[in-house]
Amino acid sequence: MNRVLMMIMAAGAVAGGIDRILGNKRGYGARFEEGFLFLGPTALSMAGMMCLAPVLSGVLGRVIIPFYELIGADPGMFGSILAIDMGGYQLAGELARDPRIGSYAGIVAASIFGCTVVFTIPVGMGIIAKEDRGYFAKGIMLGLVTMPVGLLVGGVLSGISAWESLRQNLPVIALSLLLLLGLWRIPERMIRGFELFAGGIRCVITGGLVLGAVEFMCGFNPVKGMAPLEDAMEVVSSIGIVMLGSLPAAEFLKRILKKPFFILGKRIGINPAGMTGLLVGAVSVIPGLALFQDMDERGKVANSAFLVSGASLLAAHIGFTVSTEPELAGALIGAKLCGGFAAFLLALLIPAGRKMQE
Repeated sequence: MNRVLMMIMAAGAVAGGIDRILGNKRGYGARFEEGFLFLGPTALSMAGMMCLAPVLSGVLGRVIIPFYELIGADPGMFGSILAIDMGGYQLAGELARDPRIGSYAGIVAASIFGCTVVFTIPVGMGIIAKEDRGYFAKGIMLGLVTMPVGLLVGGVLSGISAWESLRQNLPVIALSLLLLLGLWRIPERMIRGFELFAGGIRCVITGGLVLGAVEFMCGFNPVKGMAPLEDAMEVVSSIGIVMLGSLPAAEFLKRILKKPFFILGKRIGINPAGMTGLLVGAVSVIPGLALFQDMDERGKVANSAFLVSGASLLAAHIGFTVSTEPELAGALIGAKLCGGFAAFLLALLIPAGRKMQE
């Protein structure tokens, strides 16, 4: 499976490189260039946290480890509160008692739950027009309801039994229920809380990046135990290499699925923008959300629900996984697709009309 994925991405890199040489006539060359352009944003979002992960694990471990052991879960599952590429993977690995659980939490759970909490919700509420936030919040709620489907599938594909996956995800599921309750009862306050939390994480990541840069250039760091910044940048570079191929490959997949998706959209009552949003959101959250204003009501709810599990599968998250733990690429794909489409199907069964006050 891993070899097949790498061959597909290598083919994407070849196609993108050739198209760039020929003047980007087919658009694959532009996607190829984006692979390198992602290096900057990727480094800003994760390098600082990678440097701080050993320090944070020591500080948080004093509280997190006893609590998680008390409820019978691996402390590594705490890392899933952050996105896979915003420190979730590193924190899960540092806190985990069982390396298998740490890898699962940092790759699968962090790409679903963590990404939703620290990225999709705060970014979505900042991009989407106020009059459409009710549809977005409703879709997020439906996505959280079906999130355990993706988590359990991902666990089984990671070599963890369904019962063990359920037990390890009890803290995540409990937090999800609290988020559901908050989004239902006090949506505006919850969104503000998400924004503050994401802003706090951004400050921590930036601080780690600054400290790592000072240590690299001056050989001095007031915070002992940090990982070297050059080690973090090595991981970032490997992700950029994978993205050279994954983005052209995702563009090709998006094009071949465009017509079938439009036909399907007519049958299930979602306009073309809504169906396109699913494909775009599976590559990157922000461009998918940018299409929100052109979607019909059903499409808005369905897309928001899909993003909880399916966001960024075909670009950042698969790129990160292949470059760090390629043996979990299948688990990542299975988890995000199953969770995403379960949410999408549930959204189709429920009327799209908003029942939440702005």
